[in-house]
Order: sequence, then C-alpha cells, then structure tokens
Amino acid sequence: MVRKLAVASLLVIAGMSAMGQQQPAKPKTVGGASASGTHHNGSETPLPSEEMVNAFLQQTFGYDPQLTWKIVSIKPSKAEGLAEVNVQMSSPQGQGGQKFFVSADGKHAVVGDIIPFGKHPFEAARLELQKKVTGPARGPANAPVMIVEFSDLQCPHCKEANPTIERLLKEEPNIHFVFQNFPLPMHNWAQKAAMYADCTAQLSNEAFWKFIASVYEAQAEITAENTDQKLTELADKAGVKGPDVAACSTQSEAQAHIEVSVNLGK
Repeated sequence: MVRKLAVASLLVIAGMSAMGQQQPAKPKTVGGASASGTHHNGSETPLPSEEMVNAFLQQTFGYDPQLTWKIVSIKPSKAEGLAEVNVQMSSPQGQGGQKFFVSADGKHAVVGDIIPFGKHPFEAARLELQKKVTGPARGPANAPVMIVEFSDLQCPHCKEANPTIERLLKEEPNIHFVFQNFPLPMHNWAQKAAMYADCTAQLSNEAFWKFIASVYEAQAEITAENTDQKLTELADKAGVKGPDVAACSTQSEAQAHIEVSVNLGK
C-alpha cells in the first residue's frame, strides 16, 4: 500500500448543515451498480450507489476514527451529467454539510478540482508512485507499507509535520518512506533548497536526512539573499562538502530532477 503524505483540502468539512433540509427519496440501485435520475431538462443522469459513495468516503476519511458521515442525498445536479452527493459530516469539533459531484462515468468526484472516484479511488496513483518515485528513501525496500512525502523545505506546515514523521518512522520501522521535493512557486528560496537537497542525496543518503531536518529548523534564518551561504553551511554540517553541493545545485541535472519530482506530485 502506498500513501501519499500531503496536506490537502480534499473534502473540507464546511458549509451549511443539511440537518434541517428535507431528505429527497433515495435512488433505486441494483447491487453496487449505479442507477439513474432525471435531470431537470429531462435527460437521464447516472447516479452512484450508496455502497459506492460509502466506499469512496471510507478510502478518503477512514484514517480518522473520530470522523463519521451520513449520506443525505444522491441526485442529479443542476449541471447535466453530474450527480450531486450531499453528506452530513460529524466530528468532535461539530457537524457540517458537504456536497460533491460525481461524473457520469463514475470515475471522478469534483470538489473544486477533479479527483478520482470509486471503491479504490487511489489505486492508479498508488501504482504510479510505486513505479516512478525517485527520491531518497528510508526503511526496508520490501516493506508492506510505503509512504511518499512531497515536501517544500520552505513550507512552515512541512516543518511542523517533520517531527511527527520522524516519530512514526521510529515507532513503525517496517515502513518504506520516500521523500520527493515539491518546491512551491510562492516560496522564494524553496527551489534552490530543493536542488541543494537533491545534490546532498546524490552524495550521501544519511547526510540528506540530516540536511533537510536542519533546513526546516533554520527556516526563519534563511532568506532569498543568504540562501546559498546558509544551505552550503548546512550541507557541511550534515556531513558532505558544502561547496560541492553548491556547485551541483547550479547544474541542469539538479533542475531536471526537481521538475520530475514536481510533475509526479501534481
């Protein structure tokens, strides 16, 4: 199993509660297959079954035992060809209604973005990650669980997540963990840090993990003006020759490695 570790707002618990709304009649389904409903213009819209929707929600939110949900309605949406699914989400923080849309072919759910849909919505991404990950790794290569982190070294949330990741890897040694650089355009030294990290990994896998931990810790001290100086010093402290890493980071090969990693994460 591969899990892509990332901070994303897939289906944010938001919006108005559907508790006070009248619940429409449930569509008829045959087994786990989709049924259909009539759009306002008279056309037929394929509808996913409750079984399929629950399987999708379980894959998406099942990691959180405190989060529960109830399907309120599955009906044709105002947009022709899309099914509208309304779900009541509950957690210790409160309740909220959530709406998303399902494509006519039953392969995508739409919540601002197009995302995969089905009983195994992340299977294709899992297989792609297994084949295409290129970043530095820790843990047994044949471990039953593989986690891929796409991270920006200038990102404060990534910094906050790092201690949790380190604790997880200590508590669960039978995990294969892969780091993929994913510098965001909004950050003014993240791209350069990613190339320094890539070059450090080429010289020493052990030094790489020390390097990224030290970059996270030094985030507040690094600026666009002193990036090269700071990153060179941190590479030295991690156990490789800082000037060699700095020279490597200016090469087109390092740039190409980062582009491959970013494209994989999109």
